[in-house]
Amino acid sequence: MASSTALLSLLSPISTPRSLRSLTITSSQPSIFLHSHHRRISAIRASSLAAQPVTTTPQDLVESILSKVNGTDRGVKLAKEGHQEVADVAMQLSKFCVDEPVKCPLIFGEWDVVYCSVPTSPGGGYRTAIGRLIFKTDEMVQVVEAPDIVRNRVSFSLFGFIDGQVSLKGKLKILDEKWIQVIFEPPELKIGSLGFQYGGESEVKLEITYIDEKIRLGKGSRGSLFVFLRRN
Repeated sequence: MASSTALLSLLSPISTPRSLRSLTITSSQPSIFLHSHHRRISAIRASSLAAQPVTTTPQDLVESILSKVNGTDRGVKLAKEGHQEVADVAMQLSKFCVDEPVKCPLIFGEWDVVYCSVPTSPGGGYRTAIGRLIFKTDEMVQVVEAPDIVRNRVSFSLFGFIDGQVSLKGKLKILDEKWIQVIFEPPELKIGSLGFQYGGESEVKLEITYIDEKIRLGKGSRGSLFVFLRRN
C-alpha cells in the first residue's frame, strides 16, 4: 500500500508554490520593458531622420533640368506638366545665381538653345507647327562675344533635303544687374547658295536667372523660360 501511495505521488502534477509563481511572473517583466524601450528609441530615430531636410546642390539641379529637357525638341514635345517641372527646377536654381550675372565672364561663349517654354520664341515662324514641318531644325545656337555682340543662328534642312540657316547679329546692352537688352539687325536667310536679308530690326530683353560653367537660364520679358547649354 505504501508503494502505491508513492507511485501516485510521482504521477500527480507538481504544484508550484505561490511564492515561486509570483517570482516567475515578476522575472519576465524586465524583458517586456526592454523590448518596448527599444521600439520607442527606433521610432524616435526614424522620426528624427525623416525630419532632416534633403540637401540639393546646384549640380543636382543642373542635371535634373537637363534630363527633363533632353529629347523634347527644345520643349516642343513636353506636356504642360513637363513644362511645370522644368519651371520648378529653374526656380530652385535661381536661388544659387551669382550676384550681377550680367557682369559674369561665364556669359561669353557658344550656347545651344536646348529648351524654351514657348516654341516660337527662338526661331519665330520657323518654329511654329507648320514651320517645323517645312524647316527641320538641326541647331539653335547663341554666341555671346566680348564685349557686347550677340549672334543667333538657326540651322535647318528645307523639307529634309536643302540645308539652310537664319542668323541675326545684335548689340548687347546691360539694363541692370540681371537684365540685358539686345537689338538685332535684320535677319539673314541662307538656303543652299542663296542668301539675303529681310525684315527689319528686332529687340529682346532677357533676365539671366542662373549661370555656371555648364548652363545658363534666362527669362524673357513676356515670361518665356530659356535653357542654354554651353557648347564644348
